Amino acid sequence: MKVVLKNLTKIFPSRNKKQGDEVIAVNNFDFEIPDGKLIGLLGPSGCGKSTTLYMISGLQKPSSGRIFFGDDDVTDLSPENRGIGLVFQNYALYPHMTVKQNILFPLQNLKGKDRMSKDEMLEQAYNVAKLVQIDNLMERKPSELSGGQQQRVAIARALAKMPRVLLLDEPLSNLDARLRLQTREEIRRIQRETKITTVFVTHDQEEAMSISDMIVVMKLGVIQQIGKPQDVYDDPKNLFVAKFLGTPPINVFKGQVKSGVLYLDRDAVLKCPGVPDKDVFVGIRPEGFIPDPKGALHCALSSVEVMGRDVSVVSTHPASLNPLVRSIIDADVQPALGTREVTFSVKPHKIFLFDAETEERIVL
Repeated sequence: MKVVLKNLTKIFPSRNKKQGDEVIAVNNFDFEIPDGKLIGLLGPSGCGKSTTLYMISGLQKPSSGRIFFGDDDVTDLSPENRGIGLVFQNYALYPHMTVKQNILFPLQNLKGKDRMSKDEMLEQAYNVAKLVQIDNLMERKPSELSGGQQQRVAIARALAKMPRVLLLDEPLSNLDARLRLQTREEIRRIQRETKITTVFVTHDQEEAMSISDMIVVMKLGVIQQIGKPQDVYDDPKNLFVAKFLGTPPINVFKGQVKSGVLYLDRDAVLKCPGVPDKDVFVGIRPEGFIPDPKGALHCALSSVEVMGRDVSVVSTHPASLNPLVRSIIDADVQPALGTREVTFSVKPHKIFLFDAETEERIVL
């Protein structure tokens, strides 16, 4: 089911009646979610991603703009009439019901032509339970399940009606690191098997990048960039996007372009013909550093962190806006013991220039 959001805006009235300043939670959100794809809404807390999800679900009414499921305008439809499945961060399971009863509950509330017989409901409940691999837990209650199992029950309940659109609001936040990894892989598997159009809200860029077909990066209610996860990582439109994506995060420096050469403090690190002389912000991905005795970038070595296959070289540089510069290099070429300075050359496709005033990307 294709989902089209046209100029979607949500404005909340001010709680301070004296000042009267309104809060624009989502500002002119314009996007088409392709049929059968998993889209990640990504951004820091307060960027409007959950508000966007709630407008798609019908739990919140947009201040302006329209929402279409396929060719159907659902902007004024109630949530129960939109054909959505919604999974919350806190699972929202009924504690007095068994797993089977929780999954059956939305089916028992279907009316009219969608109403199912008891046998059909049971069959559907066991089908979705098997899909999320909890069919052996049907007689248990939520208190008898782990966090990961409870989350699977919530997903099964959302899938029971075979919704046109599945909406996931930070569904992995309450899980530990290992369960989070396992469950996000399960969500991706389930989405691929069911081919249900899915919107996944998260502030965790690693989650969004690992399972999404496309990501939408948001800031203060405004879309910053839309694209395939790797494309957005490799080609950020502005400094905010570059800083938000990546683990470890991108290293940011103050730089100057002089006569077609980029300088970080006194280090001439890159030729950039065609770029006028100006102050810039410079982002270098951690994997963009190449240890090179003849390299142009000179950093003071702080420490070396061995991570098995790779090594994280921690250093400082006078032009760095971060307290520390992190460089991920091959373990076979780590700096020698006792070294005080490390020198690098930089991979051109891993270094980005941004206008110092607008923070927009300068394409080389």
